[in-house]
Amino acid sequence: MSKPKIAIITGSTRPTRFADIPTKWIEAKAKEHGELDVEVVDLRDYPLPFFDEVASNAWVPSVNEVAKKWQAKLAEFDGYIFVVAEYNRSITGVLKNALDQAYVEWGHKVAGIVAYGSVGGARAAEHLRNIAVELQMVPTRSAVHIGGGDFFKVHPGFGGSGNLADIEGSIGPSAKALLDDVTWWAKATKAARG
Repeated sequence: MSKPKIAIITGSTRPTRFADIPTKWIEAKAKEHGELDVEVVDLRDYPLPFFDEVASNAWVPSVNEVAKKWQAKLAEFDGYIFVVAEYNRSITGVLKNALDQAYVEWGHKVAGIVAYGSVGGARAAEHLRNIAVELQMVPTRSAVHIGGGDFFKVHPGFGGSGNLADIEGSIGPSAKALLDDVTWWAKATKAARG
């Protein structure tokens, strides 16, 4: 069996986003891990309208060209790792909208999470796990949470270094556990999908 193909989805589009730092970090960790074929998928490249289709593409094909492009991209992958910012105790609006713009493509695939924010993005990660279940994904138990003093230590907007190697001791073991889980579930669900 070929290596599972995993999208690392950058879940924020703000010009000043922190997301690029953990996205590049988990991409490097995944390549180092060696069991996955990863590709970064940036929501900035998919300027989706606010969801306004007749229904989910589970029931009716989407009309919007960007939504169809998004769905086609998602269909290429065996699973996803979401880089998730916590905004007001949940995921970003742009990520929620992107999740809503597809249904068929998400199903029976693994969903891993790298979350960040004041409490490590824990509340956003939990919301994302619930959404993933509804979309018939398999969310992993293991996740990476960048929070508290570690978050401020590396966030350039707060005078931090911008280098996640500075907190490797805190988050490195979580990254390995996440990538091990994503690998196992990606292989299992890929085999089950036939």
